[in-house]
Amino acid sequence: MSSIPADLQYTKDHEYVKRTDDPSVVIVGITDYAQGELGDIVFLDLPKAGAAFGDHAVFGTIEAVKAVSELYSPMAGTVVEVNPRLDGEPALVNSDPYGGGWMIKLKIDAGALAGLMSADAYKAHLGE
Repeated sequence: MSSIPADLQYTKDHEYVKRTDDPSVVIVGITDYAQGELGDIVFLDLPKAGAAFGDHAVFGTIEAVKAVSELYSPMAGTVVEVNPRLDGEPALVNSDPYGGGWMIKLKIDAGALAGLMSADAYKAHLGE
């Protein structure tokens, strides 16, 4: 069974959104379920700070030993920070998806979180 922290919100594409102290900035990464399905992560292609994305737009790719997958922005926003550790340590996504393995920080508009799933809804989506 995958780890699904109750304090996060989720997308059907297996990204998570974590609120920060700034209500207009969220942290985005992939869920424990997603990293488990992908297997060993070997490379990430992430955007640079300042890049803007629409809701559900592709913001990068994640490469595992067995597959390459697109990463989807959970909502419209502008990248304010990219996790610099992932350049040299892409396996952090496997070992600590909700901590050191976060991918981007996104500046969003108020109300953008409304369409995301709760932990319970995400568990139901996975059939857990």
